[in-house]
Amino acid sequence: MRHKKLKGKLGRSGSHRSSLLANLSISLITHKKIETTYTKAKEVRKHVEKLVTIAKINNLQAQREVQKVIKNKKASKVLFEEISPRYLERNGGYTRIVKTGFRKGDAAPLAVIEFVE
Repeated sequence: MRHKKLKGKLGRSGSHRSSLLANLSISLITHKKIETTYTKAKEVRKHVEKLVTIAKINNLQAQREVQKVIKNKKASKVLFEEISPRYLERNGGYTRIVKTGFRKGDAAPLAVIEFVE
C-alpha cells in the first residue's frame, strides 16, 4: 500500500533529488516557464508553490528560508520582487501544468509548467 507516501523519488538518491528540484525551481522562477517530464513537473510544482507562499510574507526570515532552498541570489530576487507580489491575493495554485506530448527518444510524457497570470 502507498498510504502516506508524499514525495516522489524520481529514481534518484536523496541528495540528487533535492539538487534536481532546486535546479528546476531556479529555472522555473527565472524563465517563468519550463518544459520537463510530467512527473518532474508535478514534483517541482509542490516545491515552487511552497517557495512562493513563503516569499509572499516578504521579511528577512522568509528571504532566508527561500535562500536555504534555492541558493541563487538572482532567482530569489526575481521571486521576491516579481512573482510573489503578483499572488498576494491568491491562496495557492500559482502554477499550471500542461501536457505537451511525448519525448522522441524514450517516449517519456512531457509537460510545460508555468506560472498562472
